[in-house]
Amino acid sequence: MHQLETELERWNYEYYVLDEPSVPDAEYDRAFNELKALEARFPELKSRTSPTLRVGGAVRTGFKKVRHDVPMLSIHTETDFSAAGAAAFDERVRSALGLSPEDPPVEYDCELKFDGLATNLRYEKGVLTEASTRGDGVEGEDVTANVRTIRTIPLRLNSKVPDILEVRGECIMHKADFLALNARQEAAGEKPFANPRNAAAGSLRQLDSSVTAQRTLHFYAYCLGEVSEPFAETQSGVLDRFAELGFPVAHMREVVKGPEALAAFHDKVAAARASLPFEIDGVVYKVNSLELEEELGFIAREPRWACAHKYPPEEVLTQVLGIDVQVGRTGRLTPVARLAPVYVGGVTVSNATLHNEDHVVKDLDLRVGDTVVLRRAGDVIPEILRVVKERRPAGTKVFEMPHVCPICGSAVIRDEEEKDMRCT
Repeated sequence: MHQLETELERWNYEYYVLDEPSVPDAEYDRAFNELKALEARFPELKSRTSPTLRVGGAVRTGFKKVRHDVPMLSIHTETDFSAAGAAAFDERVRSALGLSPEDPPVEYDCELKFDGLATNLRYEKGVLTEASTRGDGVEGEDVTANVRTIRTIPLRLNSKVPDILEVRGECIMHKADFLALNARQEAAGEKPFANPRNAAAGSLRQLDSSVTAQRTLHFYAYCLGEVSEPFAETQSGVLDRFAELGFPVAHMREVVKGPEALAAFHDKVAAARASLPFEIDGVVYKVNSLELEEELGFIAREPRWACAHKYPPEEVLTQVLGIDVQVGRTGRLTPVARLAPVYVGGVTVSNATLHNEDHVVKDLDLRVGDTVVLRRAGDVIPEILRVVKERRPAGTKVFEMPHVCPICGSAVIRDEEEKDMRCT
């Protein structure tokens, strides 16, 4: 059983983290099924780090609370999207450290800002014992059973590590997995998720961990929580050790000096953003030296030694060519705007859902022929923000939902609670 566990976790790491499987899927399945059969025969020998835990288990009634001994605080966000945002952060750091213009530049670790759910993994003597969400920063929710189903998270660390090691990072859903999940949701007549972040959060907070296991989540490590002995001297050193221990860390990261190099990293990631397999909403700068981080400390609930430098949301103008009405599997009628194709957020968009009649008429006052401001909400779902009224052509008409189903001709009724129209 121990041999099978070791082999399965190694193959798991090769497949999900390195993307370099060394055995066929059939061999993995054979070993996995053999281990399951042995655990059924000898339940008293089942390990608490068994790979079979990754398929999920019993449904729970709720999440217990977990207190973070080292608070999980948020970081300051630079509101200036230009190079001035990087310069402002560097200036604050230098001022707090009492550095003059003649002193050498500060060294920073630059990383990606993932758009997911912050998660804390607690290892005791190398074994994953608890996983929790950020919550309010001081107290989060216990999601251990669900986190064990995420195949990029090691259940046991085979190298020598501190007796207590908390690895913090982000649980996210890759773009391809998000699109596949929404396709399954719609095929089952269920509501699709708005963006990968919502999908990741909803999946991680399932009371039934077997549901989490069916949704492909990924974890990327980015900082330390509680640790019982020195782990590294720098932020980049922390990430290097995480990678050595088998944790996924972002490949796009750099150690740089000075504000110009910070801004250059911001620009470099912006150029590569659309090609990344996951969503980001900015980059993160951290003072690289952990000793200097301790000296800088915190202000309010934010560290002085780190900041998020975000990107502006991508918005474009386009024209509404028509409004179609689609009928879902549950009979719900949804208006969809047909748009003049436009490139936004890395893809060409030609349709945008309009939710219901109230949204079209009352919220947007949208008509065929209007010029609209379009963005990709969460950089994924196309969303019409507003109508540019001064460009409205003459003779436009107020939109009305059909009174009969456009598919079968049956009567349509309005659900007043949800403001939706449904085919009877």
